[in-house]
Amino acid sequence: MRNLVLATLLASACASAQQYEGLWQGYGPEWDHAMSQMIRLAEATPQEKFDWRPAAGVRSFSEVCMHVALSNYMLLGAVGVTQPTGLHGSMEKSVIVKSDVVEWLKRSTDAVRLAHAKATPADLQRRVKISETTATIEGIYLRILVHANEHMGQLIAYARTIGVVPPWTEQSK
Repeated sequence: MRNLVLATLLASACASAQQYEGLWQGYGPEWDHAMSQMIRLAEATPQEKFDWRPAAGVRSFSEVCMHVALSNYMLLGAVGVTQPTGLHGSMEKSVIVKSDVVEWLKRSTDAVRLAHAKATPADLQRRVKISETTATIEGIYLRILVHANEHMGQLIAYARTIGVVPPWTEQSK
């Protein structure tokens, strides 16, 4: 009986650990966790819901996803990372096919991960000009992560409104 209780507790701990994989492990794993959830949510959302918006003048589901992808690249540009060919701001409204949106999210996620992994501690403390101020490169990477999480909350609200259950909550039932 004691072994059965221990096995159950161990299985429960392993399931919980998988749900929190990447958390509390530093920037890279936190980035991967946040963006993997956003990508999974986009993949779980039907194409016909990608144009859903809560009100006129508010970004649609696909526009929020593309806003995150484009912002990732724009902020990487501030730290000196070369932008992909053909990138332009109007893509937020023009890229609406689910597979294309998901691909842009994945590519921008990889770009942030790779650029951050290459940055040395000295690089992260270097100051660069962005907008009307200067910031450390570390501060820009933090902004990228916070921005993604901000819009993840928005996308979760959108998803729940349109009847899409975030995949990671479905797994924990």
